[in-house]
Amino acid sequence: MGEAACPADTGQALAVRAAEAAELAALLTRAADGDSGSFAELYDRTCARVYGMVLRVLRDPGFAEETTQEVYLQLWRTADDFDATRGSAVSWLMTLAHRRAVDRVRSEQSHSNREVVYESRNRGSEFDEVAEEVSGRLDRQAVIDCLDTLTSVQRESVSLAYYGGRTYREVAAHLGVALPTVKTRIRDGLVRLRGCLGVA
Repeated sequence: MGEAACPADTGQALAVRAAEAAELAALLTRAADGDSGSFAELYDRTCARVYGMVLRVLRDPGFAEETTQEVYLQLWRTADDFDATRGSAVSWLMTLAHRRAVDRVRSEQSHSNREVVYESRNRGSEFDEVAEEVSGRLDRQAVIDCLDTLTSVQRESVSLAYYGGRTYREVAAHLGVALPTVKTRIRDGLVRLRGCLGVA
């Protein structure tokens, strides 16, 4: 009894599937002619299947919803490309959906790769700039702190020569002292600065 029921059920299922395929092909053909009512009905009857397949590829409900909408926009624009001799309306629609979903995966992966590269390049340069700035500030602070270890005459002589950009002769004239005295002050000051900064 069970064996007799099975072929009848299979035959009935095939008949239902064939009838649906014919109806969807007709809807798609009318949609290609600009019939928005047929397109809406086609959408209502197929969107759950399209969304389910897209979701399996993308694994993200938000992306799957967006991609499903893109599939139907593409379908509306290219419905006249459908050829019933090459397959059913559903198989054609699912092929469009699968291609669109795969394209979305590739696009997201490419975008993700670009972001990783961009962030690694920029984070590195930003870090280098910050590190350089911090290092420069620390160096300046160390020099300022070490200048405070010099005598006042050494500090003034070194500051005029190295921060004021003056020659030894100009420093001597500014301070009103002999040139050899200025040279000695600057030399002694630099020796103390090198020792303070740990420069060999």
